[in-house]
Amino acid sequence: MSPAAFARSPCGGIAVRIGEAEALLRATGALWLAAARTLVVADLHFEKGSAYAARGQMLPPYDTGETLRRLAAEVEALQPAAIVFLGDSFHDGEGEARMATGYAEALVALSRGRSLVWVVGNHDADGPSDLPGEVVDDVRLEGLTLRHEPRVGPQAGEAAGHLHPCARVTGPGRTVRRPCFVTDGQRIVLPAFGAYAGGLNVRDRAFATLFAAPPLAIALGPRHAQPIGWRRLVGD
Repeated sequence: MSPAAFARSPCGGIAVRIGEAEALLRATGALWLAAARTLVVADLHFEKGSAYAARGQMLPPYDTGETLRRLAAEVEALQPAAIVFLGDSFHDGEGEARMATGYAEALVALSRGRSLVWVVGNHDADGPSDLPGEVVDDVRLEGLTLRHEPRVGPQAGEAAGHLHPCARVTGPGRTVRRPCFVTDGQRIVLPAFGAYAGGLNVRDRAFATLFAAPPLAIALGPRHAQPIGWRRLVGD
């Protein structure tokens, strides 16, 4: 896929066609489907910090709050009619119960005036039980199938998460590793939106069977997203 297939947006995102859908890849890692007024985010991993703390690894317990802050900023900027969470919204099945009341109330507030759709993932196979919204296995929208885990082999019109893609580029005296979207124009894998989610290099073999042609990574920067050709990407 050529970088010429992309168009920059004034918001710092990249406009691209995925299958039949026109999508905006935001520098935050969110995907925006303007025609459907739908915001799509993947792998928030709410309460990952508290899950690690329960096992004795004391991470600062601010990941859920930071992720919610970033999500609220996207909602404020775009005013979506719907938010689709592409699975692993919670780090484990007990994450919703551990969530502080204020964080749960923030999610309820985000649901006012819009629908929430929780696609289930491998970390949260049952979805939330007490929060607003619909729990589903996948969503079909604008010619796309939105699901958590990408299926093996080329899948036209698929948007998925699960793999937490990251791009690594090496230059003279400097190496940069950033979360990224990865797409060949037929399907797309979204970066993890969660503050503590981490990432997997797109040169990892987990991505090897997903694309019919060499894909592009769209790396996330502080103010804009940057397309990077496959040949420039290096492994870890």
